[in-house]
Amino acid sequence: METCIINTPLGFTKIIGDADGISSVTVLNSEEKITDIIPDNLEDCVIQLNEYFEGNRKQFILKLNPQGTDFQKKVWNELEQIPFGKTTSYLKLSKQLGDVKAIRAVANANGKNPIWIIIPCHRVIGSDGSLTGYAGGLHRKQWLLEHESPYKQQTLF
Repeated sequence: METCIINTPLGFTKIIGDADGISSVTVLNSEEKITDIIPDNLEDCVIQLNEYFEGNRKQFILKLNPQGTDFQKKVWNELEQIPFGKTTSYLKLSKQLGDVKAIRAVANANGKNPIWIIIPCHRVIGSDGSLTGYAGGLHRKQWLLEHESPYKQQTLF
């Protein structure tokens, strides 16, 4: 596995991956040394994240390799279907996955998403429109939603 640290508007961001794909993108709560030379396997990810933060990218085209249970991967695949500038609810995701009673499991899998921003877990909100939890902190979730807001948030539920 290769690792790099970049600076983003949300803070220092750690990217982990290899030839099999990106396995982790997380925003850190501490200051880190920025990577001088980006590993080849992570270069496209860095470029696309920078384009996203500059407002020039709405969709990521990367090989992803998140590690998790089959259920978590199923939830993460659903998250990837949420279009840029739109939101959905945990309840709606549960229904799409075929079990409205799985709402807590869906929320838990969403919270364990290892590839922030690219697998857009920030686009999942409460049924009442509240931001609800976000592993990176609600201030980052709000920032991401506002970053995408020139396209005006539309809910899918």
